[in-house]
Amino acid sequence: MNDRLARLTLMRLAEPGDTAMGALVALRGPQAAVALVREGAVDADLTRWFADTHDRPAGGPGPRDGGSGPYGGNLYDRGSDRGGGGAGASDGDSGAGGGRRAGWDGRLAARFDRMVASWAARLKTADPERDLAEGERIGARLVIPGDAEWPSQLDDLGGSRPHALWLHGDADLRFSCLRSVAVVGSRAATPYGTHVAAELGAGLSERGWGVVSGGAYGIDGAAHRGALAGEAPTVVVLACGADVAYPSAHQQLFAAVRAQGVLVSECPMGAHPTRPRFLVRNRLIAALSRSTVVVEAAVRSGALNTAGHAVALNRQLAAVPGPVTSEASAGCHRLIRQGRAVCVTGAEEVIELAGTMGTDLAPEARGPVLPRDRLDPESRKVVEAMPTRIGMGPATIAVAAGVDLETVLSCLGGLAAAGYVERVSRGWRLRADRPFGG
Repeated sequence: MNDRLARLTLMRLAEPGDTAMGALVALRGPQAAVALVREGAVDADLTRWFADTHDRPAGGPGPRDGGSGPYGGNLYDRGSDRGGGGAGASDGDSGAGGGRRAGWDGRLAARFDRMVASWAARLKTADPERDLAEGERIGARLVIPGDAEWPSQLDDLGGSRPHALWLHGDADLRFSCLRSVAVVGSRAATPYGTHVAAELGAGLSERGWGVVSGGAYGIDGAAHRGALAGEAPTVVVLACGADVAYPSAHQQLFAAVRAQGVLVSECPMGAHPTRPRFLVRNRLIAALSRSTVVVEAAVRSGALNTAGHAVALNRQLAAVPGPVTSEASAGCHRLIRQGRAVCVTGAEEVIELAGTMGTDLAPEARGPVLPRDRLDPESRKVVEAMPTRIGMGPATIAVAAGVDLETVLSCLGGLAAAGYVERVSRGWRLRADRPFGG
């Protein structure tokens, strides 16, 4: 069995994001991991490794405690006995503390045995050749770490990195994610939220930035549809198999994405979505993109889970503010208030956050420049002092404007020529057909 078939098998054995399987693959390799599960060959060294790589009670030694053992900790020296305080135990294992540690390690060993048994149960139905043939039948392709299309930023996930990815679409995943932003939010989105998400997706795509999201109802779907209006690819990260359209109402959307972007799945063929898979899927959305933008999210929205992954992965996090009376935006407001997310209001500000420092700067928002703004200071003072209904003599205008009479007389001619003022029977006034801001 080669690496590709082994990784296809691993997709069947362990749930996405299984850190124990991920660490085992990192330690032994994919082929050896499958062989270990098939043979049930859990030796003492492997059990010790599992204990060293998992959490311990406060005060217990771990892999960072140093020592001469082959696993980085002094608890498992070659000559020590796993019984703890008996003869042959290392000095650090003596007494009641050693007994507690031994008990903890025993529970971890039993837990690891149960995990291997659960993987072995799934192995009976795993058929990597059939999965590969099914993927080829629907037009999907398998990429694994080391392939040219594999996004190297997924390595940031460590032990929860996917074993392989099914891709279905014309776009290259790696290049699609080099300049990309994750746009996420609530499924039960308001019209305000879907409008903002679509505008963000379109604005990012028009500027050459890809959009990564989950393809769900609400914000996800709006962001993908907006991105399809531009030329940049959009990436849908599924919580099911690449051959399963979920939600089913988005079949046409997924077809459009396959033509301009790519569907991504770390699940085996035929796998259906579950709540845990949705939450685990969110780590891929955060890892693939440079930054994550939460458009609309309630306090208990799943989009905040994606935001947490982005922060943990040292990705930029942004949030779009909404009406302060809207519960649908309460999660976004909390992220901003806590200082975890940057407030953004448009695609330019998102690109400034995710782009190159000093290069992708958003233009400063300014009000419109009115013709009156181009007047010299004296003329502006005269205009501001002019009446709108009745006429006023030049001397009265001079007093109201705080300038001398000669200045008023010199300004009136130019203002009249420009159409700002007009002469009436009792002096001068602003033209009635000229807007006040004109």
